[in-house]
Amino acid sequence: MPLNSGAGAIPALGFGTLIPDPAETKIATTNALKVGFRHLDCAERYRNEREIGESLQAEFATGAITREDVFITTKLWNTNHRPERVEPAFDASCKRLGISYADLYLIHTPFAFQPGDNMDPRDQGGNIIYDRGVTLLETWSAMESLVDQGKCGAIGLSDVALENLVPLYEAARIKPAVVQVESHPYLPQTELLEFCKQKGIVLLAFAPLGHGMRPGPLEDPAVLAIARQTSLTPAQVLLAWGIQRGTAVLTTAKTLDRARENYNISEIPDGAVDEINRIQIRSRLNSVVETGVPGFITRGG
Repeated sequence: MPLNSGAGAIPALGFGTLIPDPAETKIATTNALKVGFRHLDCAERYRNEREIGESLQAEFATGAITREDVFITTKLWNTNHRPERVEPAFDASCKRLGISYADLYLIHTPFAFQPGDNMDPRDQGGNIIYDRGVTLLETWSAMESLVDQGKCGAIGLSDVALENLVPLYEAARIKPAVVQVESHPYLPQTELLEFCKQKGIVLLAFAPLGHGMRPGPLEDPAVLAIARQTSLTPAQVLLAWGIQRGTAVLTTAKTLDRARENYNISEIPDGAVDEINRIQIRSRLNSVVETGVPGFITRGG
């Protein structure tokens, strides 16, 4: 999918690296690269960039793939929103990943936390300590300077609502190339997707399979029926739906078989896309967009 920054294109199907265990991270990343995934979605907050970097370097060393073959995304954490902290945070991520540039750098959430090394700063009552001394646009300006310097090809935002995206888009000198949000049939993000399409922004969907929610999209009767009709798995149906409606998608697989399943998807009929679009259930799995606190990461993790 072409990027409005002019910095090439982002693969429609990507591998999400939010895997808590370091050893599992290395195995899963290696498996993903071996089956064909060429977009790795990383983040400082996941605390596993070093392990991902080790997997990347090992694959590069085999000669099977090169750095230029892999689209690498990472993210600026909430505690680094102060403009003077943006470039050092970016450089530290690249160093851990073992790369000299990133293809895409995202502001992980629009919420600024108290700056410092503690990624989860809280007061004595257990409440997050926000940083009211910096605006999202100030952080964005520091992101733009990374593009100016050639350190990253494109910049964007994650976990952002449309009402926060619009004013930033209008004020930005370099427009967001990608917006990453939770999206699946139970949270289709239709209005946000339409805005992104109008502005040439790629909507990158995380949790496209419902993040294991039970009951969830993987067990939805409409999805199961389409899976039977097409001889695909429910996961393959959901990933195809996400891509065919115009989003890029991220999926995380911890085993080689699951990585193969999630990578080997094929097109579903237009009627099947329409049928999934008609699902009425609405459910948000991750409240990060409301608080800046990631719902899929354990506290202190």
